Amino acid sequence: MSVFDHQRLTDEVFKLDVERMRKGWYSDKYFVNISAMLTALDKEGYIFQGEVPGHVAGFDLSDLDPSNLEVEMQFFTRHPGQTLIVGVDKALAMLQACTGYFEGEKFINTADHLEVWAVEDGSFVHYNGDPMEVQPVIRVRGRYRDFAILETPTLGILTRASRVATNVYETLEAANGKPVMFFPARFDLHEVQAADGYSYQIAVQRFNMDYTSRLGALISTDAQGDWWGGAGSGTVAHAAIACFLGDTAQAMLAFAHTIDPTIMRIALVDFNNKCVADSQKTCKAMFFKYKEMLEAGNEDEARRYILNGVRLDTSASLRDESVELLGDPTLDHGVNQRLVVNVRHGLDIAWQTWELSPEWKSIAEAYCHNVKIVVSGGFNVERIKKFEKQGVPVDYYAVGSAFFENYGLTKMDFTADVVRVKINGEWVDMAKVGRKACDNPDMMRVW
Repeated sequence: MSVFDHQRLTDEVFKLDVERMRKGWYSDKYFVNISAMLTALDKEGYIFQGEVPGHVAGFDLSDLDPSNLEVEMQFFTRHPGQTLIVGVDKALAMLQACTGYFEGEKFINTADHLEVWAVEDGSFVHYNGDPMEVQPVIRVRGRYRDFAILETPTLGILTRASRVATNVYETLEAANGKPVMFFPARFDLHEVQAADGYSYQIAVQRFNMDYTSRLGALISTDAQGDWWGGAGSGTVAHAAIACFLGDTAQAMLAFAHTIDPTIMRIALVDFNNKCVADSQKTCKAMFFKYKEMLEAGNEDEARRYILNGVRLDTSASLRDESVELLGDPTLDHGVNQRLVVNVRHGLDIAWQTWELSPEWKSIAEAYCHNVKIVVSGGFNVERIKKFEKQGVPVDYYAVGSAFFENYGLTKMDFTADVVRVKINGEWVDMAKVGRKACDNPDMMRVW
């Protein structure tokens, strides 16, 4: 369920490993041990014999059974400032499928005995640093031993998904509404791609809602779109250009000829460390093929040869040819402001040297001007802000590992506390020192 469609995702989407999750395979062992302890005490008929806190001294505790005690647990983040919440639906699916206990080999599901409240994916919460003033994203009431082992995996998905979503949202803000491509798949295990892609998509939708924007979700693998129906797209890899002996223009012509025309034609132009020259060469080759198809009356085929963009991915250890002879040799490494300006200028004037009729010259000028510039390679919020502040003519940012940053202001920390217990039919405060039951008006009753 997100704030955009109010529909909860189900386990059919998440494909949980229910059998092993019910047995604690994904849980910190101390939760498994606690669950086993409470189950054993229940079989022994254990009754509470400990010291009674003062605020419950007036209750009849003669038959208090800790093994079957109902508790209220709240799930919340201590991430400083604003957090974009994602992962709620998967956490709820875990509770729905795996709450209960075993009788021999048979699992008895007791999820319908729980009372659960939760926010929607795509909600914001804020944390001011005071653990007594948190904003819960999930509240669960029920017999503790039935869902004790689920604390680890539920917190895990909330932490991971909210971290990625929050980092994406802040990156979109830094980019001032320019599209941000989601390129982190190679920086983590493939198993996390579906959750990460969903988190990215939620962040894009939230940004669009908050800023009246219409950005699309640009993912690089099909797995990243698994939970929401998206499909991967992408540019040409350096390895493909190597297969064409470093001839970027020829590689792009082959790509355009063979790949579905709905896939953007974005040329990777740093292979030879000559971004301006290779951008111009590729643009010319693609345009003249485009012109050939139009003159032959084949508009559908011509569309294959529209160059949508060029991507600059110069290594941080190199200075591109176009900036090598300019300025301080210790500066301008990697994808830098001067390089982007040079490429933009090179594209905008490329058509001027082509032998064309006056009619085709105006078409060629528009063709070159419409080629977008994509930058990649080590971009994060701070670097994007710097580019935007200086007015660097970037059209798309491609970001990878920065979406996984988890330190300083980006550190994401979810936890869960039991804050109340049910005694004689009444909910009584029972949080550890320094915590208390808190509310969040955005939570709604789930079941």
